[in-house]
Amino acid sequence: MSERVVPAAGRRRRRPTKQGVVLSEELIVETALRLIEEHGAEALSVRRLGRALGADPSSLYRYFEHTDDLMLAIADELIGRTLRTWRPTGEWRADLRDLGLRIHAGALAHPRAAVLSAHRVTGRTHEIQAVETILGVLRSAGFPDAEAVRVYHAFIDQALAYGALDSANTALPKPAREAEADVWRTTYTRLPAATHPNIAATARHLVASMRGSSYPAALELLLTAAGARLAEHGAVSHSTLGATSHSTPPVRHLRDTDHEEAERP
Repeated sequence: MSERVVPAAGRRRRRPTKQGVVLSEELIVETALRLIEEHGAEALSVRRLGRALGADPSSLYRYFEHTDDLMLAIADELIGRTLRTWRPTGEWRADLRDLGLRIHAGALAHPRAAVLSAHRVTGRTHEIQAVETILGVLRSAGFPDAEAVRVYHAFIDQALAYGALDSANTALPKPAREAEADVWRTTYTRLPAATHPNIAATARHLVASMRGSSYPAALELLLTAAGARLAEHGAVSHSTLGATSHSTPPVRHLRDTDHEEAERP
């Protein structure tokens, strides 16, 4: 696609396409998502999209400047699908846990699109809503602003990274995926304790654990660490309030003579 996008006011197509549908951003994004899952990144072309929509490829320029513009819209749509069914409870750990698991599940529902879009920053409606929502959860829980951003950054990067990682595995052909998973049983359980004592001691646990995603466990570790940080900030705040309620001794400023005396043996 080239730089020929039509202003928003003039985008609506008045006549149906050859398949009897009226083009819209939503329809194009939905069709692109389907094509990506069926054919991979190479499906994201004007010609293929136009054919799938039953529309002249040039009509897509009314909605998107180029394929990267469409890719950002797809990334934002995946975020929006996560938020549409999420409802906060007011308990920050439970809310972030639920939201993180939904982000991860959303990626696995569209694995090829997730791999292509997880690293993108869209600056669009759904992404902005997600940033505002997660920061709101953290700030309402009592995290200071800088710490809220720190936890948000770790939380969202973890969810997106695991979504892309597990989606890449899901997108593998089934025989390849099963063969890789079976390596833990066929290779690691046979390593002798004499040369690999740690693997030998934990082999049965490796077989049970490594076949699935570690995201739920990683998410719990992150939430536990965030909770500890929140408790530390609460303790510091309480200590500071207690100190200010008592008379504070005057600050003693060092004079040059003080430095000289301190340096004498």
